[in-house]
Amino acid sequence: MRTFPKDFVWGAATAAFQIEGAAKEDGRGESIWDRFCRTPGKVANGDTGDVACNHYHLYQEDVQLLKDLNVDSYRFSISWPRIFPTETMTPNQQGLNFYKKLVNTLLEQGITPMATLYHWDLPQWLQDKGGWTNREIVQYFKQFAETMFRELGDTVKYWITHNEPWVVSYLGYGNGVHAPGHQDLQSFLSASHHILLSHGETVSLFREVGPTDGKIGITLNMATAYPADETAASMIAAQSWDGFLNRWFADPVFKGAYPNDMLDLYSDITNFSFIHDGDLKIISQPTDFLGINYYSIAYVKPSTEGEFHFLKAETVSSGKPVTAMDWEIHPQGLTDLLIRLHNDYNGIPIYITENGAAFDDTVDENGEIHDDLRLSYIEQHLEACLVAMESGVNLRGYYVWSFLDNFEWAFGYDKRFGVVYVDYETQKRTPKKSALWYRDMINTNKTKNSVSL
Repeated sequence: MRTFPKDFVWGAATAAFQIEGAAKEDGRGESIWDRFCRTPGKVANGDTGDVACNHYHLYQEDVQLLKDLNVDSYRFSISWPRIFPTETMTPNQQGLNFYKKLVNTLLEQGITPMATLYHWDLPQWLQDKGGWTNREIVQYFKQFAETMFRELGDTVKYWITHNEPWVVSYLGYGNGVHAPGHQDLQSFLSASHHILLSHGETVSLFREVGPTDGKIGITLNMATAYPADETAASMIAAQSWDGFLNRWFADPVFKGAYPNDMLDLYSDITNFSFIHDGDLKIISQPTDFLGINYYSIAYVKPSTEGEFHFLKAETVSSGKPVTAMDWEIHPQGLTDLLIRLHNDYNGIPIYITENGAAFDDTVDENGEIHDDLRLSYIEQHLEACLVAMESGVNLRGYYVWSFLDNFEWAFGYDKRFGVVYVDYETQKRTPKKSALWYRDMINTNKTKNSVSL
């Protein structure tokens, strides 16, 4: 029998904009995603997050579902525009009250909350000031963080500063697929730096005002980049892709420096004037853990054309099966990534803060959802985690993405990642086969401290 440690954390994850709804209730302000959703052609079907899963009103039912799934921990994010809806920077008490009620309900059910401060829903009034391309945002983020630490620090001990800075900076400011929809590589790089700088400042702040028994980290979306063939050119291209997605964000946090090869590569785009003396020291404040969101891998070959011409690289298919997102299913990539991170970043404690897959789920005549492909995906990736841990990786927990079907950003409601099915017309929740398997697997691990995979 393969075993996970007794203290291994089993969790599920969501994000505020994707599930909460109540977009104009109780003083919540406009976010960049509210604006983006109303920009024609940006989101599939013109979908919005106005209602989403109505979690704002159904959180008690959702927490009971989490309890039924037997998870130890629930990772959620805090809606910045629900807390600071206007430039007056006066905290919205109704917004604070919602998160206090959510956290208290979780604790009553014995579920440990893990709070993410930023999961992409920037207040629109801050974007009007330049958003993440404006260095002033670092101080605004610190004020938001300090408010949450003071309001929830007694009950929330695990915190994440940012979810996926690459997505925020590149998809939001580089190619414009995500809000706020800018298309400028210089903006991508300056935004990425300011996000990391706000992380470092917030970690420092956490040491001053956060719970003394608390932990804080950052979540990066990462993927193993493999050369498409054995040529030197493909190996160089894969190295560039790795720098673009992984090292540009991890190295400053854990090594206190941007990777030299990427500085050279990006020198054609920017003069790096947004990096000030002392910034890297702030960014590399000691962090308690690294969160990893893993979904797929990248097979890379050289190219000087297309979207990634600045990397002199492009991704190609390896021919493996894919999810509904057209992402290749490659559990070995997770094992390789975890071992590499362990070796490169001094054995940093790691949580898988997101892992899961979108498939085209259907409800059968009995009202059941037999999502065997998703179940298999999760099972294979848990096996990949075990292999990495047996190699010495300091992996502390696993959060399945996602707890609920939800608003999948530019894809609207077309893609379902949840282990719990949501009927968006009625808001009825139905655990899928994968959820029931996950529940039973957790229970087996807890009672026998072992799980057969």
